[in-house]
Amino acid sequence: MFAYIEKIKEISNRLLKESTVDLIIGFRKGTVPMMNEPCFAKTPEDVDCFVWDSNCGINLANYLANRKEKIGIVSKGCDSRNIVTHIIENKIKRDQIVIIGVPCKGMIDRHKIEAMFDTEIEEVIEADGKINIKGDGVDKTIDKKDVLQQNCTICTHRNPVIYDELAADLVEEQTDVDKYEDVRRIEDMTPQEKWEYFEDLFSTCIRCYACRNACPLCYCPTCFVDESRPQWVGKSQNPADIRTFHFLRAYHCAGRCTDCGACERACPVGIKVRILTKKLEKDCLELFDWESGLTLEKRPPLDTYRPDDPDDFIK
Repeated sequence: MFAYIEKIKEISNRLLKESTVDLIIGFRKGTVPMMNEPCFAKTPEDVDCFVWDSNCGINLANYLANRKEKIGIVSKGCDSRNIVTHIIENKIKRDQIVIIGVPCKGMIDRHKIEAMFDTEIEEVIEADGKINIKGDGVDKTIDKKDVLQQNCTICTHRNPVIYDELAADLVEEQTDVDKYEDVRRIEDMTPQEKWEYFEDLFSTCIRCYACRNACPLCYCPTCFVDESRPQWVGKSQNPADIRTFHFLRAYHCAGRCTDCGACERACPVGIKVRILTKKLEKDCLELFDWESGLTLEKRPPLDTYRPDDPDDFIK
């Protein structure tokens, strides 16, 4: 993935020098390991700080909604699908953006790596499919494939679905993955088992809203949890309020989520919040033959009506 960096810089430099765009949204090295930061480059000199590796898991489409400039954006597969959704939902116009497509082979999961060691990790170095982890008394090399984000292990859209320039050759897509094994396991549970599963899942939630803030789909001017007239959900750590937040946020993403993993990556306590949106993704695929963000030519199933829409749930 390091070979992409020079090409990303080359394209970005050219776009800025030719005034094709007003700014480029990319990544720079973060202040802590495994957390590269979004970076807004407005001059060719700003591009020098750009980086690209397996720590670029933040979804940069999160920074596009309602912007007025002409923007270049570095985009992996899931980012590009969210860009499609933003265009469909009129949050930005297609002719406003120049998409620098980056084929992706997966991002590493910092939660997995941090859980492997009792000491603070000081440096993570990536090379040739290996991850070298260094810290106080720690110097260990592991296979990258063993510490990928879970959404990356089942991703079937590693290449950008729309792009104007490519930073590298397209990669082979995964075809032998079971995307919904974990969802089916929960579907097969009894009602009591499901209740206990979700009680345990959300038991560590601190209501920091990092999942919402990292999500490129959560762009409402005022989130329902912040409304006071009427107040839809309480501000306490009451389990009912926590469940209400997570379930309603998931429903707001139904038919829109691209499973980019930004929510789980941002969660400071490691809650697997994707299980909710994965269930709704599976339902949209089975009921409406719909995967979000793959085309600009069709409207999502939940903002259209067809006489032949499934209605077996109506009794």
